[in-house]
Amino acid sequence: MSKTNNFIFWGLYAIAWIIFVGLSIEAGGLIVNFVFHLCNPELIQNLYQKVDLTQMYKESRFEFFSIYSFILIISILKAVLFYTVITLMHKMNLSKPFSTFVAKKISMISYYSLSIGLLSYIAKQVVENLNDHSFVPANLNQFLADSEGFIFMGAVIHIIAQIFKRGVELQEENDLTV
Repeated sequence: MSKTNNFIFWGLYAIAWIIFVGLSIEAGGLIVNFVFHLCNPELIQNLYQKVDLTQMYKESRFEFFSIYSFILIISILKAVLFYTVITLMHKMNLSKPFSTFVAKKISMISYYSLSIGLLSYIAKQVVENLNDHSFVPANLNQFLADSEGFIFMGAVIHIIAQIFKRGVELQEENDLTV
């Protein structure tokens, strides 16, 4: 691997760490918001992103908990996705990339991406249905990820994971014949 490629790899590793920290802060802020909704809803206006679902909480607790569950699960899954990327990049041997560890981590990344995309799609459909007969704040869509993008990314990464898995099998066969 040339020095330029190595520099780009470690630059992407640093960017992955920055994104992971940002997503973790977002997930933590949303968890704090959720707790304050239940304990002290008057402080919501001063908290992270001002996600105020107090009116929804008063109208229907089922809708409140379902929407907040989607938001929390999606934000936590995004943080876990980038943690998996970081562990993959940290432990991957660039001189011999075809290993069962790398194939397993790439598969996990595809499953996390697909899960985020599918949950976001379901959440957007639920929010659209709630718009008809309940109060839904306008800033709620910023927490529901781009579902089509995540589904597409998950599908592409799954294909790459299958190629890696086959590469690992071929490398193990090669190692046995030598």
